[in-house]
Amino acid sequence: MLLALKLIFFIIKLQLKQYKPQKMELNILAKALAIGIGSIGPALAIGQIGAKAMESIGRNPESAGKILVPMLLAAAFAEAVAIYALVIAFSIN
Repeated sequence: MLLALKLIFFIIKLQLKQYKPQKMELNILAKALAIGIGSIGPALAIGQIGAKAMESIGRNPESAGKILVPMLLAAAFAEAVAIYALVIAFSIN
């Protein structure tokens, strides 16, 4: 969540350098909302993935090797959604 807020403020700061404050357009708000809302879901998903993986390893420590690879793949797919949101935020004109 903190990373999303940092990205929102970074995008707004970059846009304010290009435009005068009284002529700020709605695309700045659209970019901020796209990356902000688009990163909430992946953040929650990665948290759940990690929590469930640690819970299952805690119950059966011998299965750590079998759980690690699917956990990392699921986290990578969840992170890809956030990257797509970032690409869409940069493509808004």
